[in-house]
Amino acid sequence: MTVVCLESLTFGLGHLVRAADALGERLTLLTRDLAYYAHELERLPADALDVVVTDTFDVEGLTALLRRTPELRGLISSTDTWTLAGAELTDRLGLPGLAPAVLRLTRDKAAVRNLLHDAGLTRGRAVEAPGAELRDVLLKESGLPAVLKDTAGTGSQNVWLVRDEPELESALDEAAGRELKGRLFAEPYFSGPVYSAETLTWAGRTRLLGVSSRLMSPEPYFREEITAFPVAFPETRRSGLERWLGDVLAAIGYTDRFAHVEFVLTTDGPEVVEINPRIGGALVGEGMCRSLGVNVYEAMIETALGRRPRLLDADLPGGPAVAFVLGYPESPGIYTGVAGLDRLVGMPGSPAWYPVRSVGDAVEHLVDSRGYAGIVYAEGETAELATHHAVAAANAVRVLTKPFPQAGDAGG
Repeated sequence: MTVVCLESLTFGLGHLVRAADALGERLTLLTRDLAYYAHELERLPADALDVVVTDTFDVEGLTALLRRTPELRGLISSTDTWTLAGAELTDRLGLPGLAPAVLRLTRDKAAVRNLLHDAGLTRGRAVEAPGAELRDVLLKESGLPAVLKDTAGTGSQNVWLVRDEPELESALDEAAGRELKGRLFAEPYFSGPVYSAETLTWAGRTRLLGVSSRLMSPEPYFREEITAFPVAFPETRRSGLERWLGDVLAAIGYTDRFAHVEFVLTTDGPEVVEINPRIGGALVGEGMCRSLGVNVYEAMIETALGRRPRLLDADLPGGPAVAFVLGYPESPGIYTGVAGLDRLVGMPGSPAWYPVRSVGDAVEHLVDSRGYAGIVYAEGETAELATHHAVAAANAVRVLTKPFPQAGDAGG
């Protein structure tokens, strides 16, 4: 009995393997780049799962491969990049899954914004217009400040905060030279702290498993830097958030599975930033397992099998709060390693380094999440204390790069 994972997030594969084992299933990973999972695979027995290296963008080839897979019972697609391919495959093969139209909707941030506006769940509509016309339409219909972004963007890439007309002109010029995954659009800029809700939905009922803080870089960038879980909201506010999230997900037809809903907490209430049809990335899933005291990935296997996840009703034993800091180098260049990891030993919160990059990788972008080389993780009795532990540990390490070789350099 096989459950197939179409690629995966950088971390969490080990938890997914253990979840499949607990439920009597065999996990198969389809990937185009095995090196991406080196950290996780090094910590698993060699026979813990089946791995097939293949072109995971080739839907026709994947369809044929999956039709040959014995006792195939479910498919997991937990990344933004492969969301739509996963939806197409579950539909073709008759496997349990959300309607492809719903998943396509979640990958169109402008359409989600307008649908939520029509449902009375956001104060702002998306603004779209071809090319340079977007400038005039935005100034007329919405005004500044605003955010320009890619309708199908990920990792804070291709996102511009525009606070005045010169910034708007600059952003439009820059966007014109970028290769977007979707379309360029604009939406209101909502001021306030950013959070992400980690939810599980089944048959239209949504459970809020917890809220992660999202500490960002200074304006005008949206680089993610520090995350902690779970944020301690008063019960009245927490229950209000849970109802609101249920309404938001219901409005887009999201009836099943995990969701990672980013939102801004404004003076007038929460405002959606985006809805991701998956568990949270980086170390969010790891943190949820430790902080909630259960392997939440069992719910991922169960929903892929078309079963009501037990996590939806479970009493959670709980555990430590968690926090992590993304480790960025000071300068772009060739990644050469990390200094100071020996200093983590004995620091409070049991800090640990989770590598994302390999020595020799090029680090070109530092204004969004493409630039981090690894993550410093720590724990504490509360999310606040875990954050203090993680930041103290992160301050002790340095991500190192060397300059890119210049044209004509020997050995370059």
